[in-house]
Amino acid sequence: MILLSEPFFGGKEWKYVKECIDTAWVSTAGKYVERFERDICAYTGAANAVACMNGTSGLQIALLLAGVKPGDEVIVPTLTFIAPVNAIRYVQAEPVFMDCDDYMNISAEKLDEFCRRECLLTKAGLKNKKSGKIIKAVIPVHIFGNPCLLDLIMKTAGKYKLKVIEDATESLGTYFTSGKYVNKFTGTIGDFGVFSFNGNKIITTGGGGMIVSCNRREAEQAKYLTTQAKDDPIRYVHHQIGYNFRLTNIQAALGVAQLEQLERFIQIKKKNYKLYEKGLENIAGLTLLGVPAETRPNYWFYSLLVDKKAFGLDREQLMKKLQEKKIQARPIWYLNHWQKPYRHNQSYKIEKACWYWERVLNIPCSTGLKPQEIQSVITAITR
Repeated sequence: MILLSEPFFGGKEWKYVKECIDTAWVSTAGKYVERFERDICAYTGAANAVACMNGTSGLQIALLLAGVKPGDEVIVPTLTFIAPVNAIRYVQAEPVFMDCDDYMNISAEKLDEFCRRECLLTKAGLKNKKSGKIIKAVIPVHIFGNPCLLDLIMKTAGKYKLKVIEDATESLGTYFTSGKYVNKFTGTIGDFGVFSFNGNKIITTGGGGMIVSCNRREAEQAKYLTTQAKDDPIRYVHHQIGYNFRLTNIQAALGVAQLEQLERFIQIKKKNYKLYEKGLENIAGLTLLGVPAETRPNYWFYSLLVDKKAFGLDREQLMKKLQEKKIQARPIWYLNHWQKPYRHNQSYKIEKACWYWERVLNIPCSTGLKPQEIQSVITAITR
């Protein structure tokens, strides 16, 4: 079976993990947790980083630090993995769903239009005319490693007093190559950024996440909340409700070793993307989703757009045919404003996301894919 996205280990992973085991520093204390945080800062240019158990927990803490309270609202794309939507509910707020753009990221234009037409800026904040609730934040998700239009999103957020929490769980290594945010990495531009190191991400710790912030005080508060809010760690005195969201030293050791190889991983994934692009370019009805201009994406996932009329099969039929050839492929996520827990929530002009949902098929993209395996996928699709 050619899997969709599996981890790739080719560096010092075993050396660092073995050190944790040999020294018995295997839990949530140990040198590798702090080293991983420092290394993420050094790589991305973030001022502060706090390791946590996964990306979802990082988003939850970021929402709390952004001042999102029970009954508030947060704008989030409908086309995304459900994690950021669930994180909004974890803090007892409500999502407002937004459409996507041509790269499947949150539509910056519709976001601005919604704030202008459907809301009022009051002393209490941005008030949703329909619900009467205050919108506190927006979560732009950098889908499959392609960056959102952050220049417009940040401008809109500044105008309407919204906190920006970048869900960069899929985009570690992605940065802008020109414009206002030239050489800035995704996750480091908004008020908070969150990365994920799940098993299918471009680098992995098995599980794990990282919160980044330019504000030292907020980063310290993130560390405090993710480690059970200990005010006296000797006598176990707690003045707030905290969370057991810590990353283990073993996981951090994996992360350090993986991060050392990230640039090499991105170059491999870009090369593989180009192989797919060349191999599929002459097949009618199939288009490999491109990358935004003036950016260096991390090429995490490869998304194939399937036009049934021109190709002859729809997305589901093609996925089934590939499965028969022992090639794993996956459709894009079921849209969140259709999900049962969120059908009652407000959505704004969801159009393009529905179009992509019908057509997108993600094809094998592992860093360790061999050229002959890519050719096998191309041959299977061609036949």
